[in-house]
Amino acid sequence: MKKRTSALDKILGRLDDLDSVNLTNLVQRLARERRLLETVFDTIQDGILVLDQSGIIQYSNFTANRLLGIRDHQIGSLTLWKLIPDLIQALDIYYTDRMPDQQDRVISQELELTYPEKRFVRLYMVPLDETFSSGSEGGFAMVLSDITEEKVSTQEMIENERVSSIMNLSAGVAHELGNPLNSLNIHLQLMERQLQKMKPSPDRDKLAAQVSICKGEVDRLDHIIEHFLDAVRPQPPDLGGELDIHEALAEVLKVLEGELQNRGIEIDVEVTPNLPSIIADRNQIKQVLFNIIKNAMEATPKGGRLEMRTTHDEEYVQMIVADNGQGISQDDMSKVFTPYFTTKSDGHGLGMMIVQRIMRDHGGQIRIDSREGTGTTVSLRFPRKDRRARLLETD
Repeated sequence: MKKRTSALDKILGRLDDLDSVNLTNLVQRLARERRLLETVFDTIQDGILVLDQSGIIQYSNFTANRLLGIRDHQIGSLTLWKLIPDLIQALDIYYTDRMPDQQDRVISQELELTYPEKRFVRLYMVPLDETFSSGSEGGFAMVLSDITEEKVSTQEMIENERVSSIMNLSAGVAHELGNPLNSLNIHLQLMERQLQKMKPSPDRDKLAAQVSICKGEVDRLDHIIEHFLDAVRPQPPDLGGELDIHEALAEVLKVLEGELQNRGIEIDVEVTPNLPSIIADRNQIKQVLFNIIKNAMEATPKGGRLEMRTTHDEEYVQMIVADNGQGISQDDMSKVFTPYFTTKSDGHGLGMMIVQRIMRDHGGQIRIDSREGTGTTVSLRFPRKDRRARLLETD
């Protein structure tokens, strides 16, 4: 590729002919152009890095600093390969001595960063043949594009489709089970009528008792299917009114009060005065709180403690539920929202999946932090009423 010659190159080519005044003017012009370029680069939403051959960062714009956690004083001394050790292997490049066949190599790669926060980035890197102030010749120019939102949206879409297919299948199976149960119930009612026409005898009484047991079991199965369908059938939230999260919490704790007392679990509730309202479906949010607190209660040993507190910032209202129970193992953490996954002997594994779905439908977020043997903290974040209104106006 032919190298372009700028007006500045022509001036620098006559550097030896400049007097002190022109030289001072040139230095000032160079300083202004440097500040202008840095300002322009700092407004770019992609991260821009310039590395020498050893991987030492010679330049990093504002976005790159944010994505990689770079401090200004580290520029010129920090080696990118030490900052992100896995990058060498991921890009299949060498640490110091580049091979000749890599001189013109262009690299495009998607990466997952975990520091300073979890991010997905698309990296584009091209070789340079420049000489740096350190004396190093050759290096790389690197562009980092934040694709976290794109990746997360795709993952959520796949997860929603998977959950939706499971729900539809489950609802279909439950519906099909209802037909034979109805048939059984009808025949049992006919048997009861026939038994009433029979003369009293020990055999008749024994048969009547057995029919009664069968009817009770059919009714129980019918109720199980009904509750199951209510749980897995996606219901769009009714977002027609405001909700005070404190009121919803008080109602849920009232329902669970007896069970909490029987377990001897202490409840510590810390509420924030004048907590902003949220736009939410009251019943669905109560279902979320009920599932979260019920799980925390069942994971907490007798005489344990549950802490609940509310906070808010300019965008979200947050409810935090923490227990000092058995915690969740690292292996199980990734399965918490998976349909039908449960560690309880009598659990169905749908509760947390439903909680996640309701939170998403409300534009909220759920986060779980847990350490095995220490306890679990669940954070629920709901968009504030005024924030949701601004979002709707923007859209």
